[in-house]
Amino acid sequence: MEQKPHRYLQIADDLRRRIAGGELQPGDQIPSRAELAQRHGVAPAIASRALQILVAEGLVESRPGAGAFVLPPKTRLQLSRSWYREVRGGSPFAGDMDTQGKVANWRFHSRTDVASADVARRLAIAEGDPVMRTVYVYTADGDPVQRAVSWEPYALTRGTPIALPEDGPHAGRGVKDRMAVIGITVTHPVEVVSARTATVQEARDLGIAPGAIVATLRRTWYADEQPVETCDIAAPADRVEFVYVLAPAD
Repeated sequence: MEQKPHRYLQIADDLRRRIAGGELQPGDQIPSRAELAQRHGVAPAIASRALQILVAEGLVESRPGAGAFVLPPKTRLQLSRSWYREVRGGSPFAGDMDTQGKVANWRFHSRTDVASADVARRLAIAEGDPVMRTVYVYTADGDPVQRAVSWEPYALTRGTPIALPEDGPHAGRGVKDRMAVIGITVTHPVEVVSARTATVQEARDLGIAPGAIVATLRRTWYADEQPVETCDIAAPADRVEFVYVLAPAD
């Protein structure tokens, strides 16, 4: 038997439609939990859960003691995933922000770690093998917009000038250029885009509410069939969108 959607999702859909259609304008107050509950024939807790979804999506702001209000629509920052990223030089993130009139910056921290089962599978190494783990938090005009966690097989880079991705003579040059220093020709990336709720650490680093929706990108760089780096990228779904620019057709 086909199951009906949860009622809180139906209420959220109805409010989202009213906002998108202009019935509820920026600054308008959303009907109270009690009003929504009466209108839809549900308990106030169900209506409250629907409002929490819209808050997490950045459509509505909840003001303690005053209610919930429609927020102005946000223009999302664009993060390009382009076939020419590695040939145009410089930082792709800095280039993206510059074209959108934003000042780019980032902070990072690298340390050796051991590969989890998931990281080991992605890098084609054994679980528990050493990896270099680097966490990045990228900002635009001082506001965090992207968090990335990168892992590289330490067996490839140990004792070389590129062991620390953001330190030494080849710091910050990108996976392709750095691997070329040690004779590895990186040929292509594989990227998988998805979305989920933010982890506690992601929410802290990105300045968003725990449980907010983040767009995610799982990227692995290959030298032919050999994985040489894998990365988990998370960005607030209400602030950022990934834009793919594909190579011209032959």
